[in-house]
Amino acid sequence: MFELAEYIGIIAFAMSGFFVAVRNHLDLLGVLIATFLTALGGGILRDITVDKIPFTFSHNYPAVIVISVMLLLIVFKFHKRNSLENKPLFILSDSIGLVSFSISGALIAIEANFNLTGVIAMGFITAVGGGIARDVIINEVPFVLKTGFYGTVSIFISISLYFLHLQNAISFIAISTIFVLALTLRLLAYYKKWSIPLQ
Repeated sequence: MFELAEYIGIIAFAMSGFFVAVRNHLDLLGVLIATFLTALGGGILRDITVDKIPFTFSHNYPAVIVISVMLLLIVFKFHKRNSLENKPLFILSDSIGLVSFSISGALIAIEANFNLTGVIAMGFITAVGGGIARDVIINEVPFVLKTGFYGTVSIFISISLYFLHLQNAISFIAISTIFVLALTLRLLAYYKKWSIPLQ
């Protein structure tokens, strides 16, 4: 289940990283770096935190997936389309990446016997770490700090998985249900413009 969530997240975040890079008019190398950072950065941080060799460094699939996604987007000329970042394809891919990586991060933390705080932190870092690194190198305020319900969805996922773990109730069906509910919440929050008020 971890690998499925990981691969879905890599595909989705590779797409969103590509779209952000194109919007910022980066050259090919810049697009490659932004795409790799978004897709793989959070997972690398996660694995280093739990003292594991990063999944990306021990398997060839992540790099192959990222390069394949990038090449497909270039072949279908997505880099020549205007205002991709607010289009449904970007929102959907970014939301799927957020949910998938939150799940994979939380599952790794549970496997490492982390407490609730650790599970939340790992889900959050895995989901937003790559995006934060990408935004920092292109000199933007990280996306997660501008969108109220973005990080909140990751926290919701991590808490849900932690308490399912306490009940020995983690299963494919349970994780799939959390995936659908969290994705629905993220999309609703975006299109309804929900946010967490400052005061």
